Amino acid sequence: MTYAPFDLSGRVVLVTGGNAGIGLGIAEGLAQAGADVCIWGTREARNAEALERLRAHGRRAAALRCDVSSKAEVDRSFAATLEQFGRVDGCFANAGVMSVQKPFHEMSEADLDRTFGVNLKGALFTLQCAAQHMKQRAEAGDAFGRLVATSSLSAVSGLARGEDYAATKGALLSTMRGLCVEYARYGVTANSIVPGWIETAMTGPLLESAKFVSAVTARIPQRRFGKPEDFAGIAVYLMSKASAHHTGDCFTIDGGYHNF
Repeated sequence: MTYAPFDLSGRVVLVTGGNAGIGLGIAEGLAQAGADVCIWGTREARNAEALERLRAHGRRAAALRCDVSSKAEVDRSFAATLEQFGRVDGCFANAGVMSVQKPFHEMSEADLDRTFGVNLKGALFTLQCAAQHMKQRAEAGDAFGRLVATSSLSAVSGLARGEDYAATKGALLSTMRGLCVEYARYGVTANSIVPGWIETAMTGPLLESAKFVSAVTARIPQRRFGKPEDFAGIAVYLMSKASAHHTGDCFTIDGGYHNF
């Protein structure tokens, strides 16, 4: 018999950047545990492919095109999500872009605006909508909510040519600690997921270098890069009743990389 608190039947979860990579790994795990899932992404073809995979698990699913760096688009997409599903019980602010990977002193204002616009402002815009909705539900007698942000090991370790990316991911850690304190009274938890080196489209160009892969793999005790499905379990736990008293934390999923 399945551990009852992990049954997410009746829950609705929003996953930004949920059409590929870690986001899709999260979304599929949630759907397999019984949750209805809405994913946001900017690429229509990827949205359609991901939606087909999610619906194969027998749950309600939707995919909306949304550029999270635009507050207007976030507001419209959140309203559309509520219109279709009636509620949002969990919000995974996962959408992100990689650094421009230039020397720090060569990063332009446009480069910084792109990284901060999606990775930080986009996450904040999304979390604002979700927090307000969960607060209103709690005040109406339905106190429950899960806020989760995808950070990165770069938030706590040096990343050359990626200081802009690391800055956004470090800011998310601080944001989630604040949300943990501010919204606890409404039955809302706030946590961060901290991935290490994961096989995704974002890291794809790096993985083409055999020298790079060999060097990094040697530093991972499990001797492999992570995969999107490695994030399904933590997503289910964070959405479940089992995590009701677990808030303000950072969950590192890196195969032991940061310990070695």
